[in-house]
This record gives sequence, structure tokens and C-alpha cells, in this order.
Amino acid sequence: MKYRKPIFFIIVVVLTCARLLTAQSRVGTTASNFLELGFDPKGIAMGDACVSAVNDLSAIYWNPAGLALMKGNEVFFSYQPWLVGTQTYIASAGFVVPPLGTFAASILGMNYGEMEVTTLDLQEGTGESFSPTDMAVNFSYGRVLTSWFGFGATIKYIHSSIFHTSASAVAADFGVIINTGFFSPADKEDGLKVGMSISNYGSPMRYRGLDLMRSVDIAPDEAGNYKDIKVEYITDAWELPLIFRLGLSINPIITTVHRLTLAVDAIHPNNNNESVNIGAKYTLSMPGIAKIYLRGGYRSIFLDNSEFGPTFGVGILLQSMHQKGIQFDYAYRDIGIFGYANVMGVSILF
Repeated sequence: MKYRKPIFFIIVVVLTCARLLTAQSRVGTTASNFLELGFDPKGIAMGDACVSAVNDLSAIYWNPAGLALMKGNEVFFSYQPWLVGTQTYIASAGFVVPPLGTFAASILGMNYGEMEVTTLDLQEGTGESFSPTDMAVNFSYGRVLTSWFGFGATIKYIHSSIFHTSASAVAADFGVIINTGFFSPADKEDGLKVGMSISNYGSPMRYRGLDLMRSVDIAPDEAGNYKDIKVEYITDAWELPLIFRLGLSINPIITTVHRLTLAVDAIHPNNNNESVNIGAKYTLSMPGIAKIYLRGGYRSIFLDNSEFGPTFGVGILLQSMHQKGIQFDYAYRDIGIFGYANVMGVSILF
């Protein structure tokens, strides 16, 4: 087939990039690691293995090329109680504009709750409090160039604040999804898909603010008015958590009522070793009424000392005609000695 040659070429390029990005583990060397947590219950329930299988608004996080496969407009919200009283959230909206493509915007972040200000002299607290936050504002675009190739990109502004100190950065995500047509029982659109994305490629973050300002006598042994000279501690600049994802997905069962999707992703971050995520999704369709989703997966296979493990989830789409409806999704993931996390999300299709 004519489209096999470009597919082979693109796969070779992707695998070459994966090889070039390979490096030793650098745990604890990046800032804004909330960007690695996952914010979508559908993808989380599949063990984060969805870089090639995503086709809705959650593609903003996993692979912006998935926006190109959206069939209609969508608004999406998700909330996740995380460890030690923290929470993550995402709110997003996407609009399909034929023939230009899909445009989307989102805000995602992490709230650490209220904390007391303490010092070495006042270890029980000064009476003040602060609320650290991490946030990213994203603008995304996806488009199908041919029947077998879609691409997408996201530009994002990242901001982190701790009391009177803050840092910011600008970054971008890029992704592609290739429909090979292989192993398709009927429609080529249901064939083996290859997906690739690079997330958080951007400028480093350096914290600055009033908390780093001090008054110092720069010449205590000399006469003159050197007292209370304002100085600022300069912190190191930290890289963002760059994530390279390469994945495959296939639909071994496809009928008008039943669909089974299997997916596997290889993950290479710049701050840890490589790992593999696997996932599955079963869809039960009742045309014109609803769709029910059962999902499962396992995250961070082959990653030493990982606390992540099995994931599960369910979802239901209550739909009407013309791609309109509302969808509720839930995911559960095991975090080893840290317990577990629940993720809830709702999507409105219009």
C-alpha cells in the first residue's frame, strides 16, 4: 500500500529519537514534577498507556495529536485527591473547527493546602500561613493531515509559588498518531496505531521572590554606611520533567456492541529510568443510549523502586444523537506504601 512507506520512515525517526534521548537516571533533578502525575481518569485507569489510543480532550495531557481525532466539541473537568492532603485538577475545553482542526485550552495544577510558617526560632509557627500551588495554562491544536496521520502541539505557561517566592517557565508538547491500517478486521481506522509525544520541552525554572531577599552588612570591619545592603540569594535553575512517550494500540475485538482496545507505552523521562505502561479498555455500546467502559492497566513496569502498580476504572457515556452527551469516569490506582488514589472526571459533549 502507498501509505506504508511514510509510516515506515516515521517509525524509524521515532525510534531513533528514543535512542538519542536515552540517558542515565537523574532522580530529583527537575522542577514542577506535578506535570508527571496524570490528570485524566480514562488514561490513568489504563495504566497511563494511551499515547496512541487517546481521541478526546484528555489528549491535551497525553498526546496533543489525539485532539485531531475528536468528533465534536467537548468540555472536560477532573479532580484527584493526592497524597498527604494535596489535590490535582484540570479544566479544559476543545472545539472542532472543520477543516482547520481542533483548538483547545486548559488549566491544570496542584494545590498543596494551607501550611504554617515556621522558623528556627519559632518552630511552632509564626502565626502566618501560606498555600503553595503549581499551575500550567495550555493552548493546544491538533489536525489530521491525511487519513492515516494526525499531529498536535501545545504551548504552556507553568507557574509555581511557595509563600513569597515563585518561578515560571514556558514549554511545549508535540505529538503524532499514525494509523497503520494493519490488523484491522474491517475499517482501516480501527487498525494498529502508533503514537509518540514529547511533553514539557521548555525553559528551566528559577525561584525568585521576597523570601530570598536579605539585609546584609557587606563590610562589617570597615567604616561607612554599609549596613542593610539589600542582597538576593540566587537559586539554581531546574529543568522541567521532559517525557518521551512511544506507544502502540490495537483493537482485537470490534463489533457493533463490543470493542476491546489493548495498549502499551514505553516511557523515557529525563529524571528517571525507562519504564513500560500497559492498559486495556472494554467498551459496551448501546447505540443512541449509552456506552459503558471498563478499564485496567499497570504503570511503571521495569522501573526499580516504583510504588505505582495496578490501575482500574469505569466510565459511562449517556449520549443522544449528533455526538452530544455527558460522560462520567472514575479511576483507582495503587501507590504501594502510599496507599491509593481516586480520580473523578466528567466530560460534556456538544
